[in-house]
Amino acid sequence: MFSKIFIPFVAVIFSRLIVIAAGNPVSGSTVTYTNVSSRAPATFKHPGVLIDREQLDFIKGKVQSGAQPWTDAYNAMLSDPLASLSRTPSPTTTVQCGPTSTPNIGCTDEREDALAAYAMSLAWYISGSAKYAQKAISYMNAWASTIKGHELSNAPLQTGWAGAGWTRAAEIIRWTNAGWASADVTAFENMLRNVYLPTVIKGSQNNGNWELVMLEAALGISVFLEDKNSYDTAMNKFLGRVPAYVYLLKDGDTPKTAPGSGLDTRAKIVNYWQGQSTFQANGIAQETCRDFVHTGYGLSSISHIAETSRIQGTDLYSGDVGERLQYGLGFHAQFEMGAAAKPSWLCVNKNLKLGLGPITEVGFNALHTRLGIAMTNTQALTEKQRLSLAGTNHLFVGWETLTHAGNMA
Repeated sequence: MFSKIFIPFVAVIFSRLIVIAAGNPVSGSTVTYTNVSSRAPATFKHPGVLIDREQLDFIKGKVQSGAQPWTDAYNAMLSDPLASLSRTPSPTTTVQCGPTSTPNIGCTDEREDALAAYAMSLAWYISGSAKYAQKAISYMNAWASTIKGHELSNAPLQTGWAGAGWTRAAEIIRWTNAGWASADVTAFENMLRNVYLPTVIKGSQNNGNWELVMLEAALGISVFLEDKNSYDTAMNKFLGRVPAYVYLLKDGDTPKTAPGSGLDTRAKIVNYWQGQSTFQANGIAQETCRDFVHTGYGLSSISHIAETSRIQGTDLYSGDVGERLQYGLGFHAQFEMGAAAKPSWLCVNKNLKLGLGPITEVGFNALHTRLGIAMTNTQALTEKQRLSLAGTNHLFVGWETLTHAGNMA
């Protein structure tokens, strides 16, 4: 079903997995590093979070020539309420997000304002119209001058979601002569450095998709601030989290665990994997048996971080990260498309909760379009979802058909 990727140069060697009986210590299952030297580029590339100038130029050319699917995706973005020029920012001094955003004090506003700024930054670059740039700037300035922090249980996740959106917009606006005043850029830097980075750089051992989006935000902030130390910290945590989120048969009969997770027995690992106790296929994810929606969040952040890393000079798609992303997308796409029935060993006594979401475009473009890997089910799902891929999930995913469909730049 899937083609083979060879594991090349990424300087991370995963320790050998030794499985002991359930309840007994699991030795050697934690991801370790043999090379923790600097992973940050010698010189940061800008714009350099999720999308670079060459990719932006590719999109601009496609839209200007009326080519598809980019033109329809662009028009869909402009018709989204988040891209309305009459929409206004709604900053909150202290964003308070409880479980399932209850209470919701500034949570939706923060996420959607960040995505709105990103939409406006894309519209600015593609159209050249300053009205879009000024709208993006108004969102970023409003929050930079207002927000002081995040509170309650979902604060780390909220900070990751919003931080991921802010940095994509800010990179485009700052580095394309959009007219963002230097004093306002400094204020925005201070917001990222003091409000967002201290939370997201810590990561989270409690949930894979939480840590992945937090590290996505941390990496984007590091690029914007040109902070090599934070970049290295975020990347090393990411390289420890990915093998603990997506399983490959080469890992043995028990998934790997991330450094510091405390998952030191097989029983704990199985419980963490939603009760999944046998591992018979590449691409099972830590949250597969929870639901495909949250699994999609994790896979999306893996692809986003790999894309930013590629722009900054390190191709993770050709290594272990890319292999896990390839199989993770394909494994879930087959069920989402109805191309395969759930095997009896998977999520025993549970139905699969489908709903992978519009998260395949970035990874599919990198692995299939650029690297030529056959991804039949992922391709079918991506093409089927192109309309929704043109939109946003109102959390941290937005307009990825426009930005990454067939983008070879």
